[in-house]
Amino acid sequence: MGAVGTTAERQGARRMVPACASDWIFLGTSAWLFAASATATVLRCASMSAMGGMPMPGGWRLSMAWMRTGGQTWPGAAATFLGMWAVMMTAMMLPSLVPMLRRYREAVGRTDARHPGWLAVLVGAGYFLMWTAVGAAVFPLGTALATIEMRQPALARAVPFAAGAVVLLMGALQFTAWKAHRLACCRAAPGHGGRLRAAAGAAWRHGLRLGLDCICCCAGLTAILLVIGVMDLRAMAGVTAAITLERLAPAGERVARTIGAVAIAAGLLLIVRAAGSG
Repeated sequence: MGAVGTTAERQGARRMVPACASDWIFLGTSAWLFAASATATVLRCASMSAMGGMPMPGGWRLSMAWMRTGGQTWPGAAATFLGMWAVMMTAMMLPSLVPMLRRYREAVGRTDARHPGWLAVLVGAGYFLMWTAVGAAVFPLGTALATIEMRQPALARAVPFAAGAVVLLMGALQFTAWKAHRLACCRAAPGHGGRLRAAAGAAWRHGLRLGLDCICCCAGLTAILLVIGVMDLRAMAGVTAAITLERLAPAGERVARTIGAVAIAAGLLLIVRAAGSG
C-alpha cells in the first residue's frame, strides 16, 4: 500500500508541475500585457496633454481626442482613436479580467480540454472585441457632440453643468437593482449557467458574453470617464480602481454603493462649481 500510495503521489506531482508552469506563464504574460498597455496609455495621454485642448465657452477645454490633427482624414482619426481606446481598455480592464480568466482556465481544465490556456486567450479576445466595438460607437458620437459644441456657444457653456449631472446620475445608478444584477453576472463563477464546453467556439462565445456583461456593468463608470476626460490619467486610474474593487472585493455590492456615493458627491461638487463659474 505504501508503494502504491507513493506512486500515486508522484504521478499527481508530475501533473501539478505543468499546471504550475502554465499558471506562471499565464500570469507573466498578463503582467507584461498590462505593463505594455499601461505604458502606451500614459505616453499617449502625455502626447495629448502636450497638444492641449481647444478653449471653449464656459471655461473648459475640448479634448483633442475628438478632433483631427496634423491633416488627418476622418477615417484616420477614427482609426487612431480606436487604437488608443483598445490599448486604454486593455490597461483598465486587465486587473479585474485576469482573475476571471484564471478561474476560467481552472474550470475548463477540469474538463477534457487539452489546451485551457489557449481557450482562455480566446475568451480574452472575445471580451476585448466587445470593448473595441464600444469604442467604435463612442467615437462618432463624441465627434458629433464636439462639432455641435464648437458651433453652439450656449451649449458649450452648459457642458460643465451637464458633466456634473452625468456624474451624479451615474453615481445614483450604482445603487440600483439593475447594477446589482449586472455586477452579480460579472462576479459569477465560470460555467455557473451550465457546463463549460472545452471548444474554441464555446470559449469565443463565453468571451463575448463576458464582455457584454462587463460593458453593461461598467456603463455608469464608463460614462463618468467620458464626461470627465477620456484621456485624463487621474480619471482612468480612479475608474480602473473602482471597477477592480467592485469586481474582486468580497462585498462587491457594498463597494459599488460606496463608489456610487463618492460619484454623487463628485457630481454635486462639479455642479456647484459650474453654477459658480457661470
